[in-house]
Amino acid sequence: MTQPTRGAARQPAVFDRSFLTDVEDVTEIILVRHGEQYIADPRGGPFGDTIDPPLSDRGREQARLVGMRFSTDRVDVVYASPLQRALETGREIARHHRLEPIVLDDLREVEIFRDIPPERPVVDVLGRDLLLGIRERMIREKKWDVYPHSESSFEFRKRTVNALEAIIAANQAKRVVVACHGGVINAFVGHIIGVDYDMFFRPAHTSVNVVYAADGGVRALQSLNDVHHLLTAEGTFVSH
Repeated sequence: MTQPTRGAARQPAVFDRSFLTDVEDVTEIILVRHGEQYIADPRGGPFGDTIDPPLSDRGREQARLVGMRFSTDRVDVVYASPLQRALETGREIARHHRLEPIVLDDLREVEIFRDIPPERPVVDVLGRDLLLGIRERMIREKKWDVYPHSESSFEFRKRTVNALEAIIAANQAKRVVVACHGGVINAFVGHIIGVDYDMFFRPAHTSVNVVYAADGGVRALQSLNDVHHLLTAEGTFVSH
């Protein structure tokens, strides 16, 4: 029997190729949800106030902590949604590497109620009973299509998956951080693993979610919802 040559590189086996372990030229996509946002009046204020809020005090601390997490790791490029909460989070990661986030509009969060006038409360447009009924449907169905006056599930997944695939195409074999949103993370990961739900899990604020990508369209989920950087000696900063 021929013995393997000592020190020779091991050829990738079937599961290596399927899950991109011990494979060369793999692109690492690190999807980071933004820190907690500040909401002035979540109960019934103008809808426009909920579209693009900044980080809350806790959100800024979460962003600082996730930035520190990656401060000693290799990061080749940082992308971010244009919405304040994601862009601020991306900047906290990028600054440790003397980078500025590349802003992609298609990384923005799903546009729920986008056709409702921004100066009006949602409850005034839809009525309380309909709004409660929609929320019950979302709990069961977990599809953006239950919301009227909104971006469709198909539109949202198409734009976000296309945006992330464009990032992969532009950054072969690089380590890429993408500061974005819970819906975006669910859309891309759900696309990879074949989940029909639009929200199949709830990413924590500044949670780290990792996908590997290689030529031939191979995509492999590596980890979800990692928040160890938020568990500090001063206490937990985990929120959703």
